[in-house]
Amino acid sequence: MNPRVFREYDIRGVADRDLDDRMVHALGMAIGKKVPGNVVVVGRDCRVTSPRLFAALTNGIRAYAEVLDIGVVPTPVVYFAAHHLQPAAAVMITGSHNPPEDNGFKIMVGKETIHGAAIAELRDRVSELLVIEAPDPQFPMYSRDMISAYVEFAATQLRLGTRKFHVVVDAGNGAGGPTAIAMYRRIGFEVTPLYCDLDGRFPNHHPDPTQPENVADLIATVKREGAELGIALDGDADRIGAVDSTGRILWGDQLMILLGKAVLAEVPGAKFVGEVKCSQAMYDELDKAGGHCEMWKVGHSLIKARMKETGAQLAGEMSGHMFFAHRWLGFDDGIYAGARLIELLSRGTRTLAELAAELPLMINTPELRVDCPDDQKVGVVARVTAALRDDPNVREVIAIDGVRAKFADGWGLVRASNTQPALVMRCEAATEARLAEIVATIEGYIGVARQTA
Repeated sequence: MNPRVFREYDIRGVADRDLDDRMVHALGMAIGKKVPGNVVVVGRDCRVTSPRLFAALTNGIRAYAEVLDIGVVPTPVVYFAAHHLQPAAAVMITGSHNPPEDNGFKIMVGKETIHGAAIAELRDRVSELLVIEAPDPQFPMYSRDMISAYVEFAATQLRLGTRKFHVVVDAGNGAGGPTAIAMYRRIGFEVTPLYCDLDGRFPNHHPDPTQPENVADLIATVKREGAELGIALDGDADRIGAVDSTGRILWGDQLMILLGKAVLAEVPGAKFVGEVKCSQAMYDELDKAGGHCEMWKVGHSLIKARMKETGAQLAGEMSGHMFFAHRWLGFDDGIYAGARLIELLSRGTRTLAELAAELPLMINTPELRVDCPDDQKVGVVARVTAALRDDPNVREVIAIDGVRAKFADGWGLVRASNTQPALVMRCEAATEARLAEIVATIEGYIGVARQTA
């Protein structure tokens, strides 16, 4: 067993190398033993390895508990099932936005997505179960459609205006396409699908809307169709990307400004949670509009837990995870976030392009990834942190998650990815020239830190 697949907030690795049937069966047993005699909901994405993982996992679970199979679904539908049906546990088999050869598991006990110490405990339990003879399945498995219930419930939570417009949805051949199309058509909008057929090989582009090259076809289709809005989903549809009619990409922190101000119109003084990659403009704009926005760690489990602790109405990550507690259930859901963006636009007279043009000018990089082995990345970040603390040009070092160094006219971030063997960088500045200088500074510290790894 490769212990590194047990990460901060999920389990993930190269499926045919790290997630063999014996290990996944033991994982199922460990989950079933936590909720003996109860029901575990299991969904899966459309990756080619998902059926094998599903069979091994559910055989293990069924040694101790019943399984409710909800089929090939986006991750938000599994989260919805955990709230709607209130099973003892729920598991989503998904590699999210990772390459097609990867896969993994997001696990809920009750309505809480486990993370941190709970995943470490699960890792230890799986290790123990690997050395015992595996029992045969004893409990039944049955199936249920949850997509229809999800779409219908979401429709009841929306407060649409009268303005209609054309929407393009690019699901990157991931699990969210059919569900997103069904929801947006259900609420009365014309939808053009792009790469919405399920294909776990992701033949058209990688299903990660944080990378500009992955939304190039969406931009072209929006322009060709004369659409107002393009919505991009990642592989399991818990993240959203958006483009306007001019081809401008709106990142997660920019969407947070628009969606957060809409929430404040209904809930004055609302609390929000962002994360360390988000633009300073997001924090400033939401605070200026009367909200209270807190910076927190990256990670869907960590953000959801913090929302519950603080009573936040909305949280968001630069990567496009959007968590609505306001008129929703508090989990990250790219499809529902798209519906709320549609709702916002339907209630006004201005297009998304017009609203986007009024956003603060944020001169920054997208989310940049630097390849770094899993066993080195934490040490590299620690050495970069120490170097930045000694840099006389750094005004403040924020070490909530990795290191975010504030300069007089910008900031730079480096942190260890929790999902990939990589470091994540993002920088922001007042001018293009200063941005290049901050990027060069951060890259220089990373280079030195990697040489001493």
